[in-house]
Amino acid sequence: MNRTHATIAKTFSLLCAATAILPLAACQDQANGGGAGSRDHITVVGSSTVFPFTTIVAEQLVNQTPGMKAPAIESTGTGGGMKLFCAGVGAAHPDIEDASRRIKASEYKTCLDNGVSKILEIQVGLDGIAFAESKAGPKLQLTAVDLYRALAATPNGQPNTAKTWKDVNPSLPAVPIQVYGPPSTSGTRDALAELILARGCDAINPRMADLKDKDHVAYAKGCTAIREDGAYVDAGENDNLIVQKLQSNPNAIGIFGYSYLEQNKDKLNGVPLNGVEPTYETIARGAYPGSRPLYLYVKAAHLTAIKGLREFLALYAKSWDPNGPLVAKGLIAAPEDVRKRSAEIVKNETLLDPSKLL
Repeated sequence: MNRTHATIAKTFSLLCAATAILPLAACQDQANGGGAGSRDHITVVGSSTVFPFTTIVAEQLVNQTPGMKAPAIESTGTGGGMKLFCAGVGAAHPDIEDASRRIKASEYKTCLDNGVSKILEIQVGLDGIAFAESKAGPKLQLTAVDLYRALAATPNGQPNTAKTWKDVNPSLPAVPIQVYGPPSTSGTRDALAELILARGCDAINPRMADLKDKDHVAYAKGCTAIREDGAYVDAGENDNLIVQKLQSNPNAIGIFGYSYLEQNKDKLNGVPLNGVEPTYETIARGAYPGSRPLYLYVKAAHLTAIKGLREFLALYAKSWDPNGPLVAKGLIAAPEDVRKRSAEIVKNETLLDPSKLL
């Protein structure tokens, strides 16, 4: 698509969103018509954690559907993907956002501002933010408090000076703190902040929990901002690269979705958190502190417009059961009632109710 065609596509999609008298079919024709800016394949952006599962479903769709073009799936991180997803309706914009956390109210507002007013929210399963080390590593056992003291920029309001895990907790070995993790655009990074660092911070200073509601910026600065002195290394959105780094640096710890730990059990050990190892069972029953839901966000306006999109979602719904192909690749199956509700959303094309977004 050249720049002129991209401009036409963007202008047309905004007109469709803003002008009530134009039928929805016009927007759909733009997304899958024969004119400028048309597109004949599904496009997906978002979470590196959800990426392998979406890729599996895409491969199945192509194998089962003669003539179907392969979906374009990009691992941008949940936050980066939301920006792309919410930028508009039409062929120039993604159909689906993979997300390792729920969409934020502020992101939904951006969607609305750009004409993306009808969205499906589909929970596809569960995951755990896993901490892992090399088979040759120091066999660390950590708590949320340990990780807060090791990774927070200003634990207890003071600059973080901890160099080794022993500086964090006298019972831990004097091994340098070196953690490879996701970037700020990643939903896994958000989960690290909200599920782990915040809990560690609140455990040390319960008054911080009150500050979270009164002054979110101050709370983030004291509890969830991550140090930038080299102890934490932003490894980008390529979780397989973290696996490689752990093999070359046995004393380091890596942070990624559970599926990457599951797929590399021959190379890595899961690091227990609060005495609980990251396993399928502990994540499924919510015993592991880093458990979290995984989502797809889909533009309703694209369902008819983009060839194969409805079929793709239906195939996804058939693949997330406990005995399905996604669980075989590391997805944690959601409880039965959640799976049933998600399947009904796909079938009935039920729209997201934004009233409970944070």
